[in-house]
Amino acid sequence: MTSHDIFATMRARIVAALREILPDLPEEAFARVQTEPPRDAAHGDMATNGAMVVAKAARQPPQKIATALAERLAALPEVAEATPAGPGFVNLRLKEDFLRCQVPEILRTGEAYGDSRLGQGVRVDVEYVSANPTGPMHVGHCRGAVVGDALAGLLHKAGYEVTREYYINDAGAQVLALAYAAYWRYLQELGTTMTEDHYAQSVPGGLQYRGEYLIPVGAALKERHGDALAVADGVFDYAAAGPDVWLDIVRDSTVHVMMEAIREDLAALGVRHDVFISERAIVAAGRLDQAEKLLEAKGLIYRGVLEPPKGKTPDDWEPREQTLFRATQFGDDVDRPLRKSDGSGTYFANDVANHLDKIERGFPELVHVWGADHGGYVKRMNAAVAALSDGRVKLDVVLTQIVHVMKGGQPVRMSKRAGTYVTLRDLIEEVGKDAVRFTMLTRKADAQMEFDLDKVVEQSRDNPVFYVQYAHARCRSVLRGAGDPPAAELAAAPLDALADPAEMALIRRMAAWPRTVEAAAVAREPHRIAFFLQDLASDFHVLWNKGREDATLRFIRAEEPEATRARLALVAATAVVLRSGLAVMGVEPVEEMR
Repeated sequence: MTSHDIFATMRARIVAALREILPDLPEEAFARVQTEPPRDAAHGDMATNGAMVVAKAARQPPQKIATALAERLAALPEVAEATPAGPGFVNLRLKEDFLRCQVPEILRTGEAYGDSRLGQGVRVDVEYVSANPTGPMHVGHCRGAVVGDALAGLLHKAGYEVTREYYINDAGAQVLALAYAAYWRYLQELGTTMTEDHYAQSVPGGLQYRGEYLIPVGAALKERHGDALAVADGVFDYAAAGPDVWLDIVRDSTVHVMMEAIREDLAALGVRHDVFISERAIVAAGRLDQAEKLLEAKGLIYRGVLEPPKGKTPDDWEPREQTLFRATQFGDDVDRPLRKSDGSGTYFANDVANHLDKIERGFPELVHVWGADHGGYVKRMNAAVAALSDGRVKLDVVLTQIVHVMKGGQPVRMSKRAGTYVTLRDLIEEVGKDAVRFTMLTRKADAQMEFDLDKVVEQSRDNPVFYVQYAHARCRSVLRGAGDPPAAELAAAPLDALADPAEMALIRRMAAWPRTVEAAAVAREPHRIAFFLQDLASDFHVLWNKGREDATLRFIRAEEPEATRARLALVAATAVVLRSGLAVMGVEPVEEMR
């Protein structure tokens, strides 16, 4: 834990006091002691459940322990008041001098304020986006990209060693369909006289991808290969002509072009990955065979026929004998096919290989960001990871719900690029990278959201992007007006002048930042950062407006140099915490509003 986390500091004081009261209790009795903000701010600055969680081991009523605990805590130099409450809580009100000390701590620490050792350097692989490379990135991919990137940044701030991974789904039917679609664009570039419908009828599964984004792919294939990939003039029976002659070349070339476009889209959104892992490469490297042998050695593979599923039939079910994984031993609802009756691997099998690859690369924690339509997949992947790692590796899955893009009160559905959906580039060009990123984090990931293009650029307190950026711009305006005093100078300023309730509320909010980081990291919920920043901005704007009504609360008062320095320190600290939070979200703070 970090030394400037006041909740961690007070928890340590509370545990020490409980040890004095109950010296015979074992150390594990204190493990569930917590300090957190009370539900009602009128009850104080924080509350602890310490008396309640040790009562059973102590064989004493929790209210009795709470009374003794409150007496000891009230004597601490940081505490103004300690009051037992309810079934055994203790509410604490902290001394204002102790709270004011957080301001110079923030200024000395800078944007590293809130950094934590919670993760203890544990390696965690965060896999996000991982969109099929079959077309432009759309608004659904965008939400997963932002949530994943912000979560990776959050875990890094919380002390984890983070690897940001993109898993390229370049195996399977969808990529084959993409190859056939790209080949059609190639034939068009060569001047084929065949109609699109004729071609669609002659390839497996028909022509599934008709977007204009594949036209440059066809042109690139022609430029690189000329007519070498074309079948004989007038012959379009691909089964007879042997499409494998050209299929691998077209598929690899198309995936390469699509991934370059995806990388460009992600860069425009400010999203980065450390590694890109190919599904085809993992399978080619023998990971699937390795995973199957590993599970077989553990007695977790058998041949069998699954019962017909109720409702919608999944793609991997067959009324024939298959190679099955005993997923039910690890909490799944049914056992899962690894190989179909013809011996080919299932979609799930390739995902098992992918996770074995991550485990073999030494990650004790895995985090995936998936679309909500993959929610039914979570149990089976948790089962696979538990089986492959003997329970050593933890898998967390964050699900993101769909996004409805609105403009003028109406849904926006069409894209010039894709023809059928709103692309990521459309969104960025409409409102800008930072507005997209912040807005995508203003709701919990598994809640559906409306992305209103009009509201996102609206300059009002109802627009959280504007509201938070405006707070930072106001901070910078004040500091520039005072000549941008160095943080070290402000950190040495006496702070007794900071006594107004609005000033203390702002300090209390900033002091909660380290705890917010840790709580959000544990919950895998980066939207909590956006919520915190909105609350912090609100506290600052309240103080700003109060200064307009009451001249004695203005930040710069020439006749009160000491109070001015104290308030400039408060403003500078606010700007630091805003920047610290925006950095986690991957959003650039603005110096001034335009």
